[in-house]
Amino acid sequence: MTSEITLFVNPTAGSGRGARAAQPAASALRDAGFSVRTVLGENADDALRRAREAVAGGTGALIAVGGDGLVALALQALAGTRTPLGVVAVGTGNDFARTLGLPVGDPAVAGRLAADALKRERIRTLDLGRAGDRWFGTVLASGFDSRVNDRGNRMRWAPGRFRYDLAILAELATFRPVPYRIRLDGGEEREIEATLVAVGNGTSYGGGMRICADAAMDDGLFDVTVVGACSRTTLLKVFPRVYRGTHLSHPAVTVHRAASVELAAPGTTAYADGEPLGALPVRAVCVPGAVRVLTG
Repeated sequence: MTSEITLFVNPTAGSGRGARAAQPAASALRDAGFSVRTVLGENADDALRRAREAVAGGTGALIAVGGDGLVALALQALAGTRTPLGVVAVGTGNDFARTLGLPVGDPAVAGRLAADALKRERIRTLDLGRAGDRWFGTVLASGFDSRVNDRGNRMRWAPGRFRYDLAILAELATFRPVPYRIRLDGGEEREIEATLVAVGNGTSYGGGMRICADAAMDDGLFDVTVVGACSRTTLLKVFPRVYRGTHLSHPAVTVHRAASVELAAPGTTAYADGEPLGALPVRAVCVPGAVRVLTG
């Protein structure tokens, strides 16, 4: 493995923490004997182009310094390659890192972990979801949760998890269950009324909401969490339990496991890894062993 490592940096992640985190992460890697170069893009398209160039050029690892949005961008460059992903999680949600038990908010520790993982070849092969030409690592959200995500993204003044809590309360005032059409593994299409459908390769979204709490990132299957039609009162009781993952036992919640999922619902947007994917319908496929990740 080459000793040159690429830091893929989002300078705006976590209100500027991405830029500040790059230096201690780079120092930790250099102290371990690695040569470090930094990739910064003028925008998302430019950053992805530069990341792909680094991977094609044979970098020893692409280490994302930022939040889930930057990790999602890195996945587009790394999926299907042998180049491992490292994560220095300094964003707002950091759900990819949380799911894997990686350090959050401590770039020096994360940098040392990545360096040690490279030296000891502690690299875990994980599944990814794919929807169209887009890869995702954590959760594809649709319904109430995607509306919360949309509103939360507009509430830039509110910090982290508090932002999503406020967005939940705001959406509760107007949201109604929607008619879904859902097909699992190419089987029979079913019509259901649902509050939300979440397709989980990983366990959480929104900074620790464990919507697909039992999902495994290396079993070749999605966990599909369906919250059925329910009243605002029931939803208000159920949703706080998402942070502990105990919502899965509620009668309104069902979980399916499938390698492919097709979803359709009117007026409903899908998000993947916290980034807008587009309006339903969508078909998502779990691709086994699609990415290699540096772990502790």
